[in-house]
Amino acid sequence: MRPTSILKYLAASVCIATTLAISVTTNKDDVEGFFAKSKSKSGHTNNWAVLVCTSRFWFNYRHIANTLSMYRTVKRLGIPDSNIIMMLADDVACNSRNIFPATVYNNRGRPLDLYGENVEVDYRGYEVTVENFIRLLTGRVSKETPRSKRLMTDDQSNILIFMTGHGGEEFLKFQDAEEISAHDLGDAFQQMYEKKRYNEILFMIDTCQANTMYTKIHSPNIVATGSSKLNESSYSHHDDPDIGVAVIDRFTYYVLEVLEKVNMQSKATLKDLFDTYDYNLLQSTPGVRSDLFYRPLDEVLLTDFFGNVQNVELTESKEINSSLTEADPALIDSEPMFIEDPQAASSPTQSASWIQEQSHTFEIGNPDQSQTWRYVAFAVLSVAMGGALIAGSSLV
Repeated sequence: MRPTSILKYLAASVCIATTLAISVTTNKDDVEGFFAKSKSKSGHTNNWAVLVCTSRFWFNYRHIANTLSMYRTVKRLGIPDSNIIMMLADDVACNSRNIFPATVYNNRGRPLDLYGENVEVDYRGYEVTVENFIRLLTGRVSKETPRSKRLMTDDQSNILIFMTGHGGEEFLKFQDAEEISAHDLGDAFQQMYEKKRYNEILFMIDTCQANTMYTKIHSPNIVATGSSKLNESSYSHHDDPDIGVAVIDRFTYYVLEVLEKVNMQSKATLKDLFDTYDYNLLQSTPGVRSDLFYRPLDEVLLTDFFGNVQNVELTESKEINSSLTEADPALIDSEPMFIEDPQAASSPTQSASWIQEQSHTFEIGNPDQSQTWRYVAFAVLSVAMGGALIAGSSLV
């Protein structure tokens, strides 16, 4: 056999042996899952929340409470302050009319102070403008802007965008001074898409004629929901006689009622949330737009947007010690968001029994032995045939 033929034979053997090693140690499903994005999984690696209250003044107390309630929820479900951007007039907690100084409540029973400790407001007062909001989304901020005021997302980021305030047909007012239109919003989302600033977006808005605000969105991987359709108002849920104003809106109240039953391991989906929408409770017609979204809503976990990406610990056991869940305070919400409201008691809420607070494990199984031996047999046969072909060519 010629030296060049020997080298060719050795090179072919090395290539085949490498292929064999990869074939034996790699599961076929894992390879397919790596190269093809699953329709049931988001594939995101980080979560962000943009929470915007576009109102100011004491009589809009409920809008501030809406935003702070959502802020508390996403923090409870694991999104850190570093990944939450909150825009808030912040003129209620210390307002001279507030008989409970430095507090904000969303229920007349006042079981939970939403303002409390560790509330980080990123854009405050007159910083809450249309320009700042659009610059935030599109990343067109000045170089002096601190990190806490930047939406530092990428093409693997899932973003929750929640907005509340006063609006009308295809517009939302910002502090009674200016407006953002549905066209502005759609254009901002398109810039985000072109600059690869998101993986998926959940846009949620609670305002009058809210559903008209997402009619001009044309960018992919965005699901939107609003509190009321064209020519409909959105209403407050109840007031607090001591505070003297309404403390939360109906749409936000019932969304939070669902989210309060969710923890970081929950398997509840967006469809589960949307299925609880009830005109009799909301007194308006909520809407959902999912034609731009590539995943079925019944496979999109609520925690894909309201929670945070969790580290997964692989175990060989099919069972998990229940004491681990009981010992983790992050999985237990000891303070209820709501207490039963006398006026709301006559309106039964829909069942949310589908929300399961459960933990799961991932089992590491042994590779398919028969499939492995097929790889080995194929590799050996390939080496033998390759050697025969090269040896034959050297004799010619």
